[in-house]
Amino acid sequence: MVKNKIPLIGIIPLWDSAKDSFWMLPGYMDGITREGALPVMLPLTSDENMIADIVNRFDGFLLSGGQDVSPEFYNESIRGTCGEICEGRDKMEWLLTKYALAADKPILGICRGLQFLNVFFGGSLYQDIPTELDSKLRHSQKPPYNIPIHEVELTGFLQTMLGTSKIEVNSYHHQGIKELTKYLKPCGTSRDGLIEAVYMPDKSFVLAVQWHPEFALEWDSSQKIFEAFVQACKK
Repeated sequence: MVKNKIPLIGIIPLWDSAKDSFWMLPGYMDGITREGALPVMLPLTSDENMIADIVNRFDGFLLSGGQDVSPEFYNESIRGTCGEICEGRDKMEWLLTKYALAADKPILGICRGLQFLNVFFGGSLYQDIPTELDSKLRHSQKPPYNIPIHEVELTGFLQTMLGTSKIEVNSYHHQGIKELTKYLKPCGTSRDGLIEAVYMPDKSFVLAVQWHPEFALEWDSSQKIFEAFVQACKK
């Protein structure tokens, strides 16, 4: 009996500069495996031939959270409020995103993943929300990270997916979308106007959220996001 092919989903590795090591949050893996796909932590490489081969072999990609995207990618100098930058991640994600989009492979971005996609398409970021955006909302919480701290209003793609116009989310970031690229459409916004979710209407599945569903898999909204992503990777 021939079994259905299990989708193979590549996850961008998290980088620990102090330990000179790769690592991975279990929530990324668990969110994917619960929906019947096989997650694999990718190597951190900027070898274009290797990345092209990775994109050919895998069915979808998760752009994980992590260090700040280098402001050089959106033509700004690095300010003192900018956090740690991982040059290897910036280079790898740039190439991987280019090849994955060309092949129309599904992409799910989380936190940095949302910020990176916006920068990839020519948008810009707040290097530090607390010092650049006049907001009373708290966008960076302390553990535990499965406690919602603010509301997001949903529209379009994400509203349809989750079946609601508002959700409560967790939040753990100090950067965010400043100028949204014309290639992405907003589908989630917080009360202070910060864009919390985006998608690409002309691709099979490109969705990115600013909050962290991997920390709160017990939420219905979190698992629905992973479910939709994995279903897109099965097609």
